[in-house]
Amino acid sequence: MFDIRSRTLCSLNPKSEIANQKSKMSLKPWKKLRQQFEIKNPWWTYRKDEVLLPSGKRGEYHFVHVKGSSMVIPVLDECKLILVNQYRYVANRESLEFPCGSVKEDSTHDETARLELAEETGFEAGELQCVAEFNPYNGVTDELCKVYIARHLKAVSTKPDDTEEFVQVQLRAEEFDKRVQSGEIWDGMTLAAWALVRTQFVK
Repeated sequence: MFDIRSRTLCSLNPKSEIANQKSKMSLKPWKKLRQQFEIKNPWWTYRKDEVLLPSGKRGEYHFVHVKGSSMVIPVLDECKLILVNQYRYVANRESLEFPCGSVKEDSTHDETARLELAEETGFEAGELQCVAEFNPYNGVTDELCKVYIARHLKAVSTKPDDTEEFVQVQLRAEEFDKRVQSGEIWDGMTLAAWALVRTQFVK
């Protein structure tokens, strides 16, 4: 499906970044004693760990483990951003978002970015650049979302998953900001990604 000549540029190394952050910690970390419980589904794993607190007391921590996610900011030649409007079951409302998806066990962040871009927008990228990363909810999940900017887009034929329905929306950066301020764009991961890249589009 994808042109093998297309480029993915990513200089971020999450393992080295995390190691650097841990070496700078001033607070005492919790110690994992054992993993007590786990429930898996195709998208994530629910875990419960037994931990030792800095105070010496024992406790338990419940969290969601995932391999990660990839969010893509597609940019057309006329500097318009592509978003997708979709229905979100838990909130029971529509949400205008950048294309995004979970990294499956047999995939990578880069591969997921290309797949989600194609499935949700019908485009492939001649250049896909990894520009940032963030954790969307660090008290609940260990997820690391990588943010990509996709340029030199080319239309491809794709089919979304059976559970997904998308309406494509194209916005300029100034229009995007207005929809954030009005509350029309409310997805937290989309807002976080935009905060990380906004200076590249708004002077």
